[in-house]
Amino acid sequence: MTALLLRADDILRRRDWTTGSGRAGSALGWLLAAILAFGMFYGAVMGLFGGVLGERLWQVIFSAAKVPVLLLASFLLGLPSFFVFNTLFGLRRDFGQAVRALMATQAGLAIVLASLAPLTALWYASSADYGAALRFNGMMFAVASLAGQWLLRQYYRPLIRRNRRHRWMLWTWLGIYVFIAIQMAWIFRPFVGDPGAPVQFLREESWGNAYEVVGRLIWDALR
Repeated sequence: MTALLLRADDILRRRDWTTGSGRAGSALGWLLAAILAFGMFYGAVMGLFGGVLGERLWQVIFSAAKVPVLLLASFLLGLPSFFVFNTLFGLRRDFGQAVRALMATQAGLAIVLASLAPLTALWYASSADYGAALRFNGMMFAVASLAGQWLLRQYYRPLIRRNRRHRWMLWTWLGIYVFIAIQMAWIFRPFVGDPGAPVQFLREESWGNAYEVVGRLIWDALR
């Protein structure tokens, strides 16, 4: 555990081993471990709404599994198209370092989420409103995502200094990732779980279109 916490500190401080020097396999292994460990920690806290008695314990387990899966699935599904764009822009030689920068960012996002877990637990202790719990967790993910975006820009600085076209690839990745992550979050819900409903790993209508739902909500609000 101490070694993992030290590696987490390295990730936030952008030490050389995360994206530059050192064996790529070892670095990716530590980054993956950080995503799994810290993502599962926040997910477990996320699933504590409604307690841990009876079948609610399964919600804690399900939520702990879903958060790192959400982060990794969004990352892996975006890589093929990102690889093609890097190739088209003549940046294929730097793709390995770019992938490590993106992976380090995912690990950093999971670490930030874990650091926000005590706030989520405090919110749960202060309110029994399920809708408010959903909104609060959404806010925590938004904060962690903003921190991850800042971290990604720092990781991408050496690449941008080497070739300014990497700046375009940075924005391209953000667009790809957000597009995928929204749909993945919709598919993997519920993350919190309504205490008044049976515990489910995935909802029956989980394969709907998240963008259609979001668009409908925006349209209804404008009307």
